[in-house]
Amino acid sequence: MYTHLLIATDGSELADNGVAHGLALASRLGATVTFIHVTEPFPIFAWGGTMAGYAAGDEFVAYQEGGRRYAKDVLDKCKASAELANVRAEVVHIEDKKPAEAILELSKAEGCDLIVMASHGRRGLGRLLLGSQTAEVLSLTEIPVLVVR
Repeated sequence: MYTHLLIATDGSELADNGVAHGLALASRLGATVTFIHVTEPFPIFAWGGTMAGYAAGDEFVAYQEGGRRYAKDVLDKCKASAELANVRAEVVHIEDKKPAEAILELSKAEGCDLIVMASHGRRGLGRLLLGSQTAEVLSLTEIPVLVVR
């Protein structure tokens, strides 16, 4: 049925549930997995004042380096879980993109036939204020999405 799953993770406990669920499914189906972690663009407009350009430069470098370290930790953990589950897996870290955009682009580029991702299930004002990458993926994708709550 499904042969190549894209499993999105931000490293949170909730996302770990999605990873575990996706790996269990991949294991049963004999599917391969691509894990994706996305580091969002640096929040440039958060800085103000006359020295903002100088401070933001240092903070930008720290943000990128921190994002890379965190992504490596998250994706190494995913890769280890895949090996334990006997699932063939690749890992991808994408920088400076919105998660939904990166997930959609990678799912097409890799020829994935199922996207697995977790969602808090926020509604109303919470969803409006915090946004929902899952809702965006659901509304724009051309392939099935398994949402784990």
